[in-house]
Amino acid sequence: MDYLQNARETLAIEQQAIAKLSENLDHTFDQVVELILSCKGRLVIGGIGKSGLIGRKMVATFASTGTPSFFLHPTEAFHGDLGMLKSLDVVMLISYSGESDDVNKLIPSLKNFGNKIVALTSNKNSTLAKHADYMLDISVEREACPNNLAPTTSALATLALGDALAVALINARHFQPTDFAKFHPGGSLGRRLLCRVKDEMQTRLPVTAPNTSFTDCLTIMNEGRMGVALVMENNVLKGIITDGDIRRALSANGAQTLNKTASDFMTSNPKTIHYDAYLSEAEAIMKARKIHSLVAVDDNNKVVGLIEFSS
Repeated sequence: MDYLQNARETLAIEQQAIAKLSENLDHTFDQVVELILSCKGRLVIGGIGKSGLIGRKMVATFASTGTPSFFLHPTEAFHGDLGMLKSLDVVMLISYSGESDDVNKLIPSLKNFGNKIVALTSNKNSTLAKHADYMLDISVEREACPNNLAPTTSALATLALGDALAVALINARHFQPTDFAKFHPGGSLGRRLLCRVKDEMQTRLPVTAPNTSFTDCLTIMNEGRMGVALVMENNVLKGIITDGDIRRALSANGAQTLNKTASDFMTSNPKTIHYDAYLSEAEAIMKARKIHSLVAVDDNNKVVGLIEFSS
């Protein structure tokens, strides 16, 4: 069996389905985005089986990008979880057929509470579509499953539509990286987006003078354990010496390098960053310039630290 060919056929089917999904969108999409933006409560998403799993992922995306959201399991809703709803909430129900019993049994209660209902379904004549305030079409021509049974293409289409809604809301809310970081304070993402240079910079700096000998520069760099040395004169930054500068000097001058001083092989006018800048900005500069160290300065352009970045 040609598994690689199977994979390519599956991806081709799903690619075509996403393209078709885009073509089928109409102004109802705009109306749903406006409904969610104007919602004074939360976006509540419900679904059963694979639709429920997709719904949980959508909730995670919405909640982390500025749209308060939670998942409501339709079955559990009848055993007390309906109490989590407020009349101001918008409820999005996912059912490919539009005839899932547990999902549709929610409709009378939601109507009674006064919730607006958004249906994600493939059947505009279904019970769910007929009783929803808005319907978004998630229909696909066929599942990637060879038996046309397992939710594959349809699951992807639903997920993609959820992402399209989330991105539209991100743009509408002008949601920025710093906003994103507030909901992701843990791990490297939160550290880069929330921390500032002053929070991470080294303040015990390896400093040398322009007339320091090559061998003394090496000693200072080794003692500093940062792979760099700052060349200072009268508390003014004149240059920086990195491991790369050392290698280039040795390659160009050989043994004669031993007779050189710091000013001969330093990089003059090194790039600096304000110590109150975000760490993400520092890392962006270092990536763009392909450097691993950046000098931090204060309001008076005085050297106060050194920030390192490991790619």
